[in-house]
Amino acid sequence: MTESHRKNTWTRRRILGTAAGGAAAAVFASSGGAEAATVSDGPSAAPSASPVGDVVGKITVGYQGWFAAKGDGAPIDGWWHWSKDWSRTPSSTNTGIKCWPDMREYTHTYPTGYAALGDGRPATLFSSYDQQTVDTHFSWMSQYGVDTAALQRFNPTGGEGPTRDAMAQKVRSAAEAHDVKFYVMYDVTGWTSMQSEIKADWTGKMKAHTASPAYARQNGKPVVAVWGFGFNDDDHAFSAAACADVIAWFKSQGCYVIGGVPKEWRTGGQGSRDGFLDVYHAFDMISPWMVGAIGSVAESDHYYQYVNLGDQADCDAHGIDYQPCVLPGDVSIPGQRAHGDFMWRQFYNMVRVGAQGIYISMFDEFNEGNQIAKTAETKASVPADSGFLALDEDGTACSSDYYLRLTADGGRMLKGRIALTPTRPTEPVTGGSTPPATGTVVSLKASVNNAYVTAEDAGASPLVANRTAIGPWEQFDMVDAGSGSIALRAHANGRYVTAGTAPLTADGTTPGRAQAFQLVRNADGTVSLLALANGRYVTAEDAGASPLVANRTAIGPWEKFTLITG
Repeated sequence: MTESHRKNTWTRRRILGTAAGGAAAAVFASSGGAEAATVSDGPSAAPSASPVGDVVGKITVGYQGWFAAKGDGAPIDGWWHWSKDWSRTPSSTNTGIKCWPDMREYTHTYPTGYAALGDGRPATLFSSYDQQTVDTHFSWMSQYGVDTAALQRFNPTGGEGPTRDAMAQKVRSAAEAHDVKFYVMYDVTGWTSMQSEIKADWTGKMKAHTASPAYARQNGKPVVAVWGFGFNDDDHAFSAAACADVIAWFKSQGCYVIGGVPKEWRTGGQGSRDGFLDVYHAFDMISPWMVGAIGSVAESDHYYQYVNLGDQADCDAHGIDYQPCVLPGDVSIPGQRAHGDFMWRQFYNMVRVGAQGIYISMFDEFNEGNQIAKTAETKASVPADSGFLALDEDGTACSSDYYLRLTADGGRMLKGRIALTPTRPTEPVTGGSTPPATGTVVSLKASVNNAYVTAEDAGASPLVANRTAIGPWEQFDMVDAGSGSIALRAHANGRYVTAGTAPLTADGTTPGRAQAFQLVRNADGTVSLLALANGRYVTAEDAGASPLVANRTAIGPWEKFTLITG
């Protein structure tokens, strides 16, 4: 692929974000900035143009799915988005990212040219082309309350097209398996023949995915989003007439159409082209782009008072749903994330403005450092020669899933399950940032009935949660099963707990894949077990009356356990 094509895929976040940030700073400075700390609460809810569906009343995340590695089988055959030169292994001198993912839950990893991590582990990365990667990401979405994923789709007619086509199928499979909705979000950046080709791509390829039960629907219609209409730069030089034609065409196909638009869509300004207001008003939902526009709590308050309130009122007046962005902040900018305070303030502001939905940018955007996916916690978890910052960069320890847990609480507030509050209810570390060390003796207490899990009949019968106290049959050694997974060796008989289609039984003589589990930490401090054998969560079946079995695609009360050590 060419350097110009690679640049096009970055324009959305790098060029526009920088320009928007400058404009935001200028507006903030001209108004004095001080009033942002004392803005009025405004409405706690606004009338919605649409009833609750898969985007209205829901948390949506942008999902890139655009990372690949040499040897992963992807048609693109390179280190897609991990490095500047995709033909060469990523390293400290050939990097395309700003921060490092927490790699402990990926079973397929690829060696890089970076130095070892600070704790001595090899510096490996994942490939989005591996189904296990996408399943891991969607299992996190399910666990942490993400309702819907917007799969980013750039111009698919070039060299990236076959890989992007395959990623759509992988996302569909993961969404179906983990009970998460998804929809296609076209990014038209640099797509010169967009007006005709986007229609052909939808009818020829993407429309088929709307047959999936996991494909997002709103008002009974399949959702499609178009990002990039009206942006005032050379990579979005489409006429208002061409953009209006595309929106009208998608509506004629029976779609509910979301617009990813400039933050100045309503007010005008350097970021938005003249003459596009009717185009913006043609969308069913408007989602203004905020990356680079704000970078602090005060700036979020300023935008709430002087932009978001007006945006919501305009959308209400025109029968349009409003889906503003919420950003975790850029890990590579010291102090911007403010250990979650920046993101929570945006949740608070967008809920009190009455937004119909929230779009989080982004789930897996390690290139720009604004991802919520699990991220390296400390310097011990990043390559020693990289210079990358970790989540504790401001001196506050944060678990790798912290921004996922913030998202879960933000979703609860959006849905009215917790009260509107400016005080962040989410702690940076809950119950420890990492699982107990392997070799630790543990017991499991089922949340559904408060009974301890036992290896019944000295391990001869399946595991069941029916004990009121801990004895040898209720104790297990936590053993390293490789690639961030664990195995459980029963004290009852010295054998490993096996998962699969049958109930869990301590019958394994060695810890293989059938005995491997991902230990998932839930936002409420409990844990869940994801069996690698079949990608399903362990449940205390029949509210604990039947043996444990790994057959659930999502985490509910029956899939939660208190982990007790010692």
